[in-house]
Order: sequence, then C-alpha cells, then structure tokens
Amino acid sequence: MKDNENKRYKHASIFGPMRHFKYIFKKPVTHPFKIIFTRKNASYLNDNAIIKNKKRLDSAPRTAPDNLRGFHTNDWEVCIGCGTCADICPTDAIRMVERADLKDEAGKLQQRPVIDYGRCCFCALCVDTCTTESLKMSKEYIYASTDPDQFLLMPEKTWQGEKVEQGYVKTEESDLLDLKRIPMEHIEPDERKKSFIEVVRGYSKEYARQEAARCVECGICTSSCPVQMHIPDYIKAIWEDDIEGGLRQIYETNPLPGVCGRVCTHNCETACAIAVRGEAIAIRWLKRYIIDSAPDDMYDKIFAEPVTEVIDAKIAIAGSGPSSLSAAYYLRALGYTVDVFEEKDRPGGVASYGAPQYRIPDYAVEKDINFIKKIGVNIKTNTRVGTDITLDELQKKYDAVFLGTGFFKARMLNIPGADHKDVIGAMDFLPLARDLARGHLKLDEMNVLPSAVVVGGGDVAFDVARNLTRIQIMKYGKANVLLTSLESRDILPASLDEFVEGGEEAVKMELGFGPQEIMIKNGKVKGLKVWKCLSVFDEAGRFNPKFDETQEQVFEADQVYLSIGQAPDYDYIPESMKDKVIIERGKIKANEVGQVAGQEWLFVGGDIFRGPDIITGVADGHRAAQGIDEFLYKKSKKKEQSEYYKELREAIHFNTPVLAMKPKRK
Repeated sequence: MKDNENKRYKHASIFGPMRHFKYIFKKPVTHPFKIIFTRKNASYLNDNAIIKNKKRLDSAPRTAPDNLRGFHTNDWEVCIGCGTCADICPTDAIRMVERADLKDEAGKLQQRPVIDYGRCCFCALCVDTCTTESLKMSKEYIYASTDPDQFLLMPEKTWQGEKVEQGYVKTEESDLLDLKRIPMEHIEPDERKKSFIEVVRGYSKEYARQEAARCVECGICTSSCPVQMHIPDYIKAIWEDDIEGGLRQIYETNPLPGVCGRVCTHNCETACAIAVRGEAIAIRWLKRYIIDSAPDDMYDKIFAEPVTEVIDAKIAIAGSGPSSLSAAYYLRALGYTVDVFEEKDRPGGVASYGAPQYRIPDYAVEKDINFIKKIGVNIKTNTRVGTDITLDELQKKYDAVFLGTGFFKARMLNIPGADHKDVIGAMDFLPLARDLARGHLKLDEMNVLPSAVVVGGGDVAFDVARNLTRIQIMKYGKANVLLTSLESRDILPASLDEFVEGGEEAVKMELGFGPQEIMIKNGKVKGLKVWKCLSVFDEAGRFNPKFDETQEQVFEADQVYLSIGQAPDYDYIPESMKDKVIIERGKIKANEVGQVAGQEWLFVGGDIFRGPDIITGVADGHRAAQGIDEFLYKKSKKKEQSEYYKELREAIHFNTPVLAMKPKRK
C-alpha cells in the first residue's frame, strides 16, 4: 500500500516553481468577445448587463495551465436550449436563462445556459451530456474582474475562425448520451405482404425501458407537438415501469393515443434533442407501448367516475374522425350532451377507413373510441348529415354544431382516359381494402386486376400500392404494382417508413414522371403515358410542374390508381348557407378556434380546416371545444355559474383530463 501511495503522490521538486517561467516570453492573446455578465440574479438579463466587444481587463492574459479543464464556450447558433447541462450539473452552477432576442424556431427553446463560476467545479459533465456539442471548454481566459458580484459568465459564441487552445474535449467513451435507437421489430416482408397483419410488432417491456432511458427530459418535443403532450413525463413513467402513471399523462392531452401511437406524423421526433447528433427517441412507439400494455381494468380504475352532466346544452358533431372525436371528448368532459353523426357503419374516420389495417388494426381504434363512448358521448352511425338529418335541423335542435367531415373525396386527373372505370381514386379504393381485411368483403368482390400503376408520392399512395400488393398476391399468387410520382426521391413527400417498407414488399418505383394520358385499347386500360418531370414547383414555390416531352415512357398496367390528393364533400351545406360560409382552396374559413365567421354557432376542424394530419386534427378538436364552451358561456343568461362548473371549465381550458375532473359536489 505504501509503495502505491509513493507512486501516486510524487515528492515535490524544489525546481517546480520554475516551470512557470515558460510564460515569460509568451505573447499575450486577447479576443474581442460579446460577453454577458449578470449581478446576483441569473434569471434576469437587461441591456445594462451586456458588455459588447470587451477586451480582457488584466494586462497580461495567459493560457490556462495544462491541468485545468478550461472555461465554457457555447455556440448559440448550435445550442437548442435543451437544459441537459443544467440538469446534470452536480453543483447547480448552470441556470437556463430566457432570451427574448433569440428567434423562435421549431426544435429550439428560447433559453441559453449561464455558468456560475463561484459554484462550478469544472467536472465537464455538462460537456459530456450536451445534446448538440455546442457547449465546449477552452483554456483561454476571457475576462477577469475584482468585483465579487460579477461571477456569472456566458460567452455568446465560440471563437469564429480563430485558433485557440482547447480545454477538456468529450470523447466517445465520455459521451453520456445514447444516440442509437432501440430497433423496432417488424414482420418480415415475405410474411406480411401475404396478409393484413400489423407490420410493427411493438416494443417489449425490456426494449421500451431501454428506449425510454435515452430520453434527456428536455421537453423540446412537447413544444413541437400540436396537442402539447407531456412526452417526457410518460416516457419517464415507462422507465419507472409505471404504466398507469404513463396512461394518465397521455390522456391529459390526447384522447386518441391508440391511433396516434401508430399513425401520428410524430413532429415531436423531428424536434427531439437527441436527433441533432443521433436517432430521435421513438416517442410514437413508446406511446403505443403504454396503450398496448394497459389492461382494460386499468382504464376502468382511472376513469371509474363518469363525467357528471352539469350544463343544459347540446352539441352536434358531423363526422367521427380525429378532430370530431377530440371535440366530443373535451365537450363531454365539460358536461355537455354530445351527439356524433357518422355516415358509415364504423366511427373513426380516416383511422377506420383510410389507414390500412396493417398499420393500425381495428382493435387499436376501437379501444380509443370505446373510452370516448364510456364517458357519455353518443355516436350515431349510418347517419349522414345532409341526407338523414340536415344542417338546418342540427342548428335548430342543438346549441352549437361542429363539422369534422374530413377529405374523403378522391381527386382525379384531367387527362385523356381518366374517366375509365379502371381508373380508381385512392379514397374510393382504401375503404374497400379495409373492409376486405375485416372480412366484410370477399376477395372476388374486389375489382383488382393483375397489374397496376399508382400515381402519387405521399403516404396515401404507398398505402394504395401496398394494399394492392397484398390483394394481388391473395388473388393471383403474385404482385405487379408500380408507383410513380412527379417528385424525385430527394423531395418525395412520403415518410421514410413507407418508402422503405414499400420497397421491401416489392413495390416498384419510377419517380420523377408526370402522367399525360391513360392508354385505352379495345375498351381496356393498357398503361400510363408519362413525361420526365424537370421541376415540380416554380421559383416562387408554386405548384407548376415542367416536363421534358422527349423523355416519354409508357408504364404498362391493367389499372391506374390515383393518389394525388383528397377533396372535401360539402354537399351537406344547404343552399341557404353556401353564400355565408367562405371556402378557400377547399377549406372552410374560420378563426383560431374554428368558429365560422358570421355563423357563431358553427365550428370546424380537421382536414376541412387545416388539412390532413391526425394529431393536428386532435388539437383542432380541443381548441373547438374551448371555443364552443366560450361561445355558449357568453351567450347564456346564467352568468353566475356554480363553483364546481367554474373549476371544471377552467380545468378543461388548461388541458386537464377527464380523469382529473371527478365530481366535487357534496
């Protein structure tokens, strides 16, 4: 033991102090930085605290000694304000300060770290955990002062183009972040394309906890989510193996987690701090894990007490897609009587009739809808607004009406041959494919021929192509599906998952071509004539494709399927109202909460308001519920409501879930 101590603690040399003489002939280095100091209170910065282009105050600045890790520098252009440095600091030396002068950008917070060097122990854990590697250390002294109040230092930028001696440098071994996503298990392509079995298997408990452990709980994802889901909280619940807690967190802001856990556009993952240097946290799959893992009796436990009816008012909702179901959920939570009218025999809208069974099976949709029914929402299927009950009748019978009718009308091409019976729109085909998967249609009832061309480059086009592949294999033993789009691969609007999985399932692709004519011979479709697409948009960013007519091809096929967008069906709007409802580019004009101008009783949401996106539709439903409640509250002569109603109303307006709003009456 003594020998080891002697090796570790060497005897000091009397010549040790002489090593400092190496600095005698070193030239001083100064750097004109924009330095920010604050006095005592790091949470408040003002103009008086900013010292611009301040040179060092000491007359002979020096580079720090070799055994010093250095002082912090932070590149504000790279920093996203995630706060992981402040969270990990063992001495509480880092505080995140709001900066109103920063641009409000998606995936970034308007805050930056401030270092308190009176507390800092120079451990560099903040550097090791920095998600963007914006935080570094340098051995250059930047500022010196004899004023004990000036202890907070926050360089705005790293040195630009100047060579400085680095301090502590993070290595692959010291990096505290796990940048690689836990892989998701998928059904093998050869197996899955023979049926409508769900492609994604979902995380096991072990894998879900491993993926949850990668989250740094910065909350940037929450700010990018249209419904502001408490993502870090439910991910933490997974890590703690608290499924019930995670379920509670999810239902605070999203009444359709089973749907969104499978087909959400997951903007949150695009904004994930880990995605700056690695692979984003699998937020969508973790949400799905909680929903799939929660047994029915857990739902019963959480939502044991139904919402009590406290308001004598009725709301009618046309359509039962994501925006409609979300509005119904929140309105019922407020105590309104809510009737939903759906023209088809199943509620769910795009989740039940647009998205394929292999992406979101019926049981996942039904689980969400059954809960919404359980809290008291009345869903009337096989009832079309405009035919079985008119909009005028709804206005008379109900206190307010919400329209969430979606985009279910297929857009067609204005080219020769497009009116042939074997030229089929995506939204005409997909509901039939879904019914076939359910067993409601027989295989020979499907008008699917041995070869097909799908026109379109979005997710819906891939949905059509992949459904066709399955049906052709079932019907003919092999598939022959080609997908073509105006867009080339680099600007293809479809998600990477669809592109990869479609390719795995043998969907052929010819990208960067524009359809010119559907070739008809002897009354039958023979193929699609296309020209090479040179550009999709003009210099102003408007859709204005240009083609090279010399590069012409014909894609042979028995059928052509068009997936070039969907359109609304406004046949239910009566003539007496058409001049009062403004429709711009297929969408109904309304204010932020979806209230139609001049028709205060009428609200809209989802596709017909902001466009097709499930999670945005959920957000629309919540905003519309707030708007409807505000409209009826102001309209009511009973201005003095009970304390219970006031608490209930305030809670729902601040995203508080049904489960937190148990009756408090004596």
